[in-house]
Amino acid sequence: MQVESSIFKAYDIRGVVPTTVTEQIAEGIGKAFGTIARLEGETSVCVGRDGRLSGPSLAAALIRGLAAAGLEVVDVGMVTTPMLYFAANTLTTSGIQVTGSHNPKDYNGFKMVMRGRAIYGEEIQAIRRMMEAESWSLILGGSTRQTSVDAAYSARIQSGIKLSRPMKIVVDSGNGIAGASAPDIFRALGCEVIELFSEVDGNFPNHHPDPSKPENLRDLMAALKNSDAELGLAFDGDGDRLGIVTKQGNNIFPDRQMILFARDVLSRVPGGTILFDVKCSQRLAPAIVEAGGVPLMFKTGHSLIKAKMKEVDSPLGGEMSGHIFFKERWYGFDDGTYAGCRLLEIVSRSPDANVVLDALPTSFSTPELNVSLEEGEAPTLIAKALELAKFPAPAKVNTIDGLRIDWPDGFGLMRSSNTTPVLVLRFEGHTQEALHRIETDMMALLNQIKPGAKIGASAH
Repeated sequence: MQVESSIFKAYDIRGVVPTTVTEQIAEGIGKAFGTIARLEGETSVCVGRDGRLSGPSLAAALIRGLAAAGLEVVDVGMVTTPMLYFAANTLTTSGIQVTGSHNPKDYNGFKMVMRGRAIYGEEIQAIRRMMEAESWSLILGGSTRQTSVDAAYSARIQSGIKLSRPMKIVVDSGNGIAGASAPDIFRALGCEVIELFSEVDGNFPNHHPDPSKPENLRDLMAALKNSDAELGLAFDGDGDRLGIVTKQGNNIFPDRQMILFARDVLSRVPGGTILFDVKCSQRLAPAIVEAGGVPLMFKTGHSLIKAKMKEVDSPLGGEMSGHIFFKERWYGFDDGTYAGCRLLEIVSRSPDANVVLDALPTSFSTPELNVSLEEGEAPTLIAKALELAKFPAPAKVNTIDGLRIDWPDGFGLMRSSNTTPVLVLRFEGHTQEALHRIETDMMALLNQIKPGAKIGASAH
């Protein structure tokens, strides 16, 4: 079978429809995943899809492939990625979500769970090799049934979350799939909800559903300014990431969210190990220690963080990209709606949510910056940077994922993206002066390894 190898990413399979991702590819993924699942002893698999226009045809083809491999396929229909993960925790132990996540509207792809673990890296390449060789094993006996997890998912959230007071919030779903479920769940918890762009529309006619980009939060900020709502929440296209905006228009970035969540979780799990990725603020680790926890910095990547959390029995993990993973009182998968509910539970204990959020420790930082490269160039440049990075004490060098240099007053990061051929850069300083100094030092290093490198904004 002819496949475009570039669609097989580090954590998922993703490409442009119908250029690199077609119904034939989707069916092939089903046959390969189904064969591997059966070898692991699985007999059933859940399938969901987000609100993209190509979702129905790709999901139907995927389901055909899975059934041809002899599996019982439980089709949960149009759901957020976290709702598919919920299905793969409660109805089966394996699942595939057809989703383009935060990519442009002509993209689509597949996020996969096998026997309770998010598959990544070599396991995704094994699917590619099986598709290329058509070495799958097809047997009779496969079947398909449709079911809904909407009510069970909502009930499970409501059973564990209690707000201390009613709150009025604005929710911007950006015409992504979260709009079909999140506003109603917040109402069930006792919120008054002003909805923006809840209608699921794969054309994304208002703005792109990616809250990590400030321009996608403008409508939410305007709605907060022009209403008596207390707080704004925004979701990405498949509902696994959360954006938070205060009444004053401050974007509470995920590493600051993590300080709030860590304090809360550690009040019930003293001594817990809290996981976060290398992009996160230097303010996070001390806040975790102060709250009685053990901070653990790890590689970026939602599948990698989830696997590490299982290994160290962590109650909470988070990434700068906005994936927050609650194991305490939940299942350990990233879920924007659930993170929003946990946030509201915490801030509802105070008379003004904005006071709580604005009091979180902060620094001066750049957004995530990208340097576009040729395919395969990034790891070579990082190796070069590691050789050349000779920063005197008190600088501390961390090489767990690229190169992160921590000074007493900030940090600089340079790493290779796992999903696209880019170098990822991020700088933070406790003061504007520290940020400027660190940025200057790191840019000088970049210029050594890639003279004339052009810097652009991140795509995630």
